[in-house]
Amino acid sequence: MKKLFFISVLFICLSTKAQKVENIIIVTTDGFRWQEVFNGLDSAIANNKKYNEGDSAYLFKKFWSDDVNERRKKLLPFFWNSIATQGQLYGNRNAGCKVNVFNPYQFSYPGYSEIFTGFVDTAINSNSYKANPHTNVLAFLNKQNQFKNKVAAFGAWDAFDRILNEEKSGFTVTNAFEKFGGTNPSIKEKLLNEMLENSYKPFKEDECLDVFTHYGAMEYLKNKKPKVLYISYGETDEWAHATKYRSYVEAAHQVDTWLNEIWNYVQSDPQYKNKTALFITTDHGRGDIKKDEWQTHGQKIADAGQIWFAVLSPVTSAKGEIKENIQLYQQQFAQTIAALLGYTFTCEHEVAKPIDNVLH
Repeated sequence: MKKLFFISVLFICLSTKAQKVENIIIVTTDGFRWQEVFNGLDSAIANNKKYNEGDSAYLFKKFWSDDVNERRKKLLPFFWNSIATQGQLYGNRNAGCKVNVFNPYQFSYPGYSEIFTGFVDTAINSNSYKANPHTNVLAFLNKQNQFKNKVAAFGAWDAFDRILNEEKSGFTVTNAFEKFGGTNPSIKEKLLNEMLENSYKPFKEDECLDVFTHYGAMEYLKNKKPKVLYISYGETDEWAHATKYRSYVEAAHQVDTWLNEIWNYVQSDPQYKNKTALFITTDHGRGDIKKDEWQTHGQKIADAGQIWFAVLSPVTSAKGEIKENIQLYQQQFAQTIAALLGYTFTCEHEVAKPIDNVLH
């Protein structure tokens, strides 16, 4: 009996060690501050009539608690019920854990380029910059036999075909008001395309509402079964620039709901269950030292380079909120994404080292 028990324990240990990451889903929510991730609703902003859209009572009823742990859980329940117990969260500067962009500009195109190329090109200094000339980690993975033609990206903003250089990279990038499903859309994709065309367009033709990006990506995930998928939500940034704090936090809460949906699907599907990493982050921060700067970012905003990230994966230990006194950078994300899948990202430019903590 003891021998059988020993063999059973050994088998369980070996099975656990044999777990590896075979798929990855990368999610960004544009310009979402670390302050809300780790502290929840900001009462100073929520109480300000310039920003609360005339309904502070609603905001406080839905998202407020005097206890910071409960407050952040109200805003981001998936982050604080699932990632905090099964994965790792980085960027709470109040606890000494610092994550920053490395580029000097602190806005979107340079941030996304840094995330995916793993280095900073200071020539990329505009959101209207041409197609990115540098190899990104998604393109690198698409060239590996294991991931060939199993890489896809979905973004609400129309710049992603340039940021990820769709033509050069060789994988599908569906952004803004581009049709879902190509020349052979599913029934759901046809409906999404009709709704997309006839939808409310608060951000004009530059960016669609996140709901379309989410459902298009989910349909692709379920039908095409990619091994590498990137989803970029944009409303957190758009509503902040519009000085609408209620809409900003509602958009973040909705992204959290969608993350829960993604993870529940992943854990219910044989291809993905216990073999998939979820990497979540943002492209830049926003102001906070001066509360009126929460709505914006860029070189002139002192704390706009402060960001955060979170990881769930079979090889990432459940350390929860990281409270170590460390400094990490956005340019490390690309190599970390590759390393989670067992690869070293190499290309024509230097790539920053991975974040070792998330790899064990």
